[in-house]
Amino acid sequence: MNNSKGKLIGIGVGPGDPDLLTVKAVKTLESVSVICSPKSSKNKPSVALSIVQGILDGRDDEYKVIEPLFPMIEDKKALKSYWNGAAQLIAKELDEGRDVSFITLGDPSIYSTFSYVASIIGEHGYSVEMIPGITSFTGCAASAGITLGEKDEIILVVPKVDERLGELLEHADTAVVMKTSRHSLMLEELIDRDPREKKVLSVQNCGMEDEEIFDGFAKNGKYLSTTIVKFNSFRDH
Repeated sequence: MNNSKGKLIGIGVGPGDPDLLTVKAVKTLESVSVICSPKSSKNKPSVALSIVQGILDGRDDEYKVIEPLFPMIEDKKALKSYWNGAAQLIAKELDEGRDVSFITLGDPSIYSTFSYVASIIGEHGYSVEMIPGITSFTGCAASAGITLGEKDEIILVVPKVDERLGELLEHADTAVVMKTSRHSLMLEELIDRDPREKKVLSVQNCGMEDEEIFDGFAKNGKYLSTTIVKFNSFRDH
């Protein structure tokens, strides 16, 4: 590995509130040469970039922002071409000796597109590191004022609702279901089938100005929706 080359740093920027950035994330964002902030479409601003913009605005040196396109599509072949395109943009900066911070909502190790690009970059011999961030679901629990797990309770975290969820729920004391607005009806049916006493709440746009917390399931189609189900939540521990 050529030590004169830059390093790729995945930074978790948390669920939405800039105050939830870690000290290490802030220090890195205050000094790194290049910020990589993927966008889901050319016309939509990056949520992750908006979270860190205040820190970047406070800098008195020059930095560069690159914004590769990562559309929300299911076609794996097409997605790979976008990941490869982003990796090429990043590698160009790394070859010039500049470090690149790839900012991502939540934590870079949990359901983040950073992992795909990091894998490509790592395979080409570049140095890669991660700075963890507060996850959306721990942010949601804090906003709602609930605990996710106590003693030996099992916490289940799933990224989507499909036929596997029914079996998994049997073993969970708390279920965290991310991006639930897309499959709310299926989720409701699965939860209703479980005979245990339960409490259901949903959080939308956690940590943002328009954050909403309410009992029940998410139904208005907001992408950043998380539903937390606590089974037997009123029992004695």
